[in-house]
Amino acid sequence: MIRVRFAPSPTGYLHVGGLRTALFNWYFAKKNNGKFILRIEDTDTERSKKEYEDMILEEMKWAGLDYDEGPDKVGEYGPYRQTERYEIYKKYILKLLEEKKAYYAVYDENQENIIYKSYEYPEKYKDKSITVNFKVPKNQKIKFTDMIKGELEFDSNIFDDFVILRSNGVPVYQFTVVIDDYLMKITHVIRGEDHISNTPKQIMLYNALGVKSPEFGHLSLILGEDKTPLSKRHGGTAVTYFRKEGYLPHALMNYLSVLGWNAENQIYNFKEKIEDFNINDVSPRSAVFDYKKLLWIDEEHLRNEEDEKIYQFFMNWCNYNDIEIKADEKLVIKTISISKSKVSTLKQLFEFIENYFRDDFEYEEIYIKKFVEKEWFKSLMQKSIEIIKKAEDFSIDGAGKTLQKIAEEKITGKKNTFQSIRGALLGKLVTPGLYETIAILGKEEVIKRLERALNIK
Repeated sequence: MIRVRFAPSPTGYLHVGGLRTALFNWYFAKKNNGKFILRIEDTDTERSKKEYEDMILEEMKWAGLDYDEGPDKVGEYGPYRQTERYEIYKKYILKLLEEKKAYYAVYDENQENIIYKSYEYPEKYKDKSITVNFKVPKNQKIKFTDMIKGELEFDSNIFDDFVILRSNGVPVYQFTVVIDDYLMKITHVIRGEDHISNTPKQIMLYNALGVKSPEFGHLSLILGEDKTPLSKRHGGTAVTYFRKEGYLPHALMNYLSVLGWNAENQIYNFKEKIEDFNINDVSPRSAVFDYKKLLWIDEEHLRNEEDEKIYQFFMNWCNYNDIEIKADEKLVIKTISISKSKVSTLKQLFEFIENYFRDDFEYEEIYIKKFVEKEWFKSLMQKSIEIIKKAEDFSIDGAGKTLQKIAEEKITGKKNTFQSIRGALLGKLVTPGLYETIAILGKEEVIKRLERALNIK
């Protein structure tokens, strides 16, 4: 059975590039009826934090990437945190020491130069820095066929012996990843190309242990517009950033699918592309992260999504950002319906419609200067209240007829009339449709808001 894994380190926020790596592993597993495993690689004990691990688990769930085994799904392979597997790693380190494929190394006080080597533990140097180093075989060609990059070859002579167990007793990444992939029966390792230099070292460890190595595929890095690896100087890069900015999860995953793979039909549900996925079709060239294109994709998903589904995403976004919406579900859905085609993200949607759900909003300064401060404003508000009190039809068509009656009073021009009422109802001049707004708010709320505007100081 095909088994792949996504193995993030909980030393910071999950990078969007890491999420793409998880996505391509997920695609590969699903396409081949295999298993997708999530493993937490936390041997960097100084920087690893439980809060980052929890965030990774939460963001995998948010993104819609379900995994078959992981730290919260302990199975036959035991815990999926490397810090809980030290005894397992040490057993294999002892095996290499016994077979003289690794050795104890004693370092000088500056921890730069080795002053003693031994296959037995050097008890007389126990007060010094002692590591276990892997003995790199000489004059070997390390070849492998990368599923994305093609044939790769390395000369073992370019590598020095390297540490596999630190002096503090913590095994290093290069070793733990090999043991975990072996014991968890990982068949294919799909990861970023920044790991290519690690691969020959890991293949040498597999060979030394006498076990078969998995197949490897290295994804090209995501770049910024200046063709350097995507980082904070280009914009938000953490998955938390995209969540806070209000991107739909499936829109982000759609865009990540486009980056380096399926770019032909650019708007789609990524979960419907499983059968189309072929790791050999993934481009070996780096892809540039285009924030404008992502925004466009999100905008398209918003426009095409059912109002009720957007409501669920919207409320989840509000909860994530500790925003409380005090409004009936039907009211929120109605405002979403008339607004979703005018915004690109859930954050923009909130900013566009938030004043429907509150009556203590502030009025835009431009609204006050252009309309409220005019000598005809109060007369317009008074006449508007008078006419609306007599109105009975508060459908969209009815609202249009009522507004036309107010405009016919000619207190000011028609545009001024409509914009004055728009600002009175929502505090700003760029809003959803005015007719629709009146229909949604209803007679009582419209009158209440016009009366509030009448008393602006």
